[in-house]
Amino acid sequence: MPAGTGNSETERSETEEMAVAPGRPKRRTRQVAEAGAASASLSESRLHALAAERLAIEGVSHEIDGGRFAAKVVAGRAFTLEADIFSDGHDSIDAAIQIGSRGGAVSEHPMEFVVNDRWQVELTLPEAGMAEFTLIAWRDLFATWRKEVTKKHAAGQDISLELEEGRQLLDAALKEGRAAREEKEQLKALLKDDKGLMKPAGPDSNAARFARLGAPEVLALMRRIGPRTNLTRYKTLPLHVDREAAEFSAWYELMPRSQSGDPARHGTFDDVIARLPYVRDLGFDVLYFPPIHPIGKTNRKGRNNSLTPTEGDPGSPYAIGSPDGGHDALHPELGSFEDFKRLMDAAREHGLEIALDFAIQCSPDHPWIREHPEWFDWRPDGTIKFAENPPKKYEDIVNVHFYRGALPSLWYALRDVVLFWVRHGVRIFRVDNPHTKPFPFWEWMIAEVREVDPGVIFLAEAFTRPKVMKRLGKVGYAQSYSYFTWRNEKWELEEYLTELTTTESRHVMRPNFFVNTPDINPKYLQTGGRAGHRVRLALAATLGGNYGVYSGFEICEATPVPGKEEYLDSEKYEIRAWDMDRPGHIKDDIRLLNRLRREHPALQQFTNLTFYHAGNEQVLAYGKQAGDDFLLFHVNLDPHNVQSFQFEVPLWEFGLPDDASVEVRDLIHGNRFTWHGKSQWLEMDPETRPYAIWQLFAPGAPR
Repeated sequence: MPAGTGNSETERSETEEMAVAPGRPKRRTRQVAEAGAASASLSESRLHALAAERLAIEGVSHEIDGGRFAAKVVAGRAFTLEADIFSDGHDSIDAAIQIGSRGGAVSEHPMEFVVNDRWQVELTLPEAGMAEFTLIAWRDLFATWRKEVTKKHAAGQDISLELEEGRQLLDAALKEGRAAREEKEQLKALLKDDKGLMKPAGPDSNAARFARLGAPEVLALMRRIGPRTNLTRYKTLPLHVDREAAEFSAWYELMPRSQSGDPARHGTFDDVIARLPYVRDLGFDVLYFPPIHPIGKTNRKGRNNSLTPTEGDPGSPYAIGSPDGGHDALHPELGSFEDFKRLMDAAREHGLEIALDFAIQCSPDHPWIREHPEWFDWRPDGTIKFAENPPKKYEDIVNVHFYRGALPSLWYALRDVVLFWVRHGVRIFRVDNPHTKPFPFWEWMIAEVREVDPGVIFLAEAFTRPKVMKRLGKVGYAQSYSYFTWRNEKWELEEYLTELTTTESRHVMRPNFFVNTPDINPKYLQTGGRAGHRVRLALAATLGGNYGVYSGFEICEATPVPGKEEYLDSEKYEIRAWDMDRPGHIKDDIRLLNRLRREHPALQQFTNLTFYHAGNEQVLAYGKQAGDDFLLFHVNLDPHNVQSFQFEVPLWEFGLPDDASVEVRDLIHGNRFTWHGKSQWLEMDPETRPYAIWQLFAPGAPR
């Protein structure tokens, strides 16, 4: 470039760049320098933010999938939340939980150190609904100061300077802004007292000052209001608070149309009302109905699932929908909505809550098919696609699909069906086959319903893969059917119950141990007779917080379809009349177990289960404890043979040696006695005593 033709500032800049970075592109060098300066500024910002949060908070017990889903607790019932909290070095640290209803007031509760950097706090939340919480932790400089000065003073060292450091920490607490007026006055009085002890200076003065500044009550005060150095805050996590019935309930299932006492007459809601005293006398608190909606006639099933019904066959209640209406209508033969309201009121007076079946499927006669064809699948020939699960075929029902033209209108319609029944007083829904519907739908729908009523409970009838069942719990189901129905051996009961009560599952999946259902007549019941029914009842009622029976179980009805786990002459396809007083019934067992469940706090929880040793593979031994209430169980799993065994009395649970004695009450027969020593012997005849329930009394515990 000829001299004098360029911009002198540009030339100088380029020359400087070349001098700084010879051989590199001029403008690129400047860009890199500018980017480097910005990066350094950003890096410094990140560094300070990282350095500020010095403590580690990990392993939060109620954190589900990184906070994607809410763990479950119960309103009015204490629960323990834990986390690993620690820091570098040897400073004392402290921690707390901040918790409150979503969008509401937040309260703070101190956490306590347990062992190995594990901290915990016991909480009770008063109301059902969504809550949020976070954990905070900090370096407690006053506690560190007190710990170090205690050691120095005990070693005879001069602590004059350390006492001045203590005064500075107290003064910092005054300026912190977290102290209430009364607490500020306490600090001022403390500093004034300390000043009065400073003269004459010397060992005696130092000892007196430290006794005052380092007193336990001062430590407690400073824990509440002292500076929180390097305050570290965990992410905000959701928590769903259910009402008690989500964790503790006893269900009785019956078909309303079979309550007339005459197989030739369709039952009504008034017939069900007449049955309420019977259900309550057995001790149940939830009365559950399969679908009570109009039943279609197209492809109606006959008796024993026949494809050739007779004129009087009522059809399957799961074939929902007819010209009389769909999911928001009542089967005309059951009664009107006035009759249904009378039933709901009567149930409430008997201490029973009504649960309804929510089955998302339609008879070919359902009004939705005509009004919303876009919600259904159609074959190339223009016919509607029936439900199938090869080799099973369900010609009397069709399924909706949830996407394409059905989104969002179908989602709104199904939500509104549930809210319709909520407005009619129903707060518990057993959902049919939820694992065949989209997870996003359930997450959205359940949340929508709980915005209206946080106490609504959904039970997932999903006998499917473990991870799918667990996911349904995560998206909002309060209860879930489980594999209990098919867990009969000692080893598999112990393995499965340990999984449910000790892994993450305990925070998201509450099982409901149904012993039988209209769909499932387990082989154990088919072959176990009366003793087998008593065994499964005892296991379900004492292992599970929630359990249920389907009507007929109490009279040991187990006649199967040959070769299948199904009931012969099933009520799903015909009206039945039962003699509930026929010989061989087990109603007394049901009354006893439901009474014990109401009386004993240990039976009102699920995760307080511990398995114990019994020297016989046919005997299951386990215990449950809540405070002073300690129950020990032995169940003979063999319904055909007498079993003898040696077992261990868990004296160690009371801090007693192996040769100690413990007072025992037999909760079945009522007698009291004393077991001396850890090793005891028992014989159990399945015909007379297939299970045993003992209450153990710790020394000094109330009787």
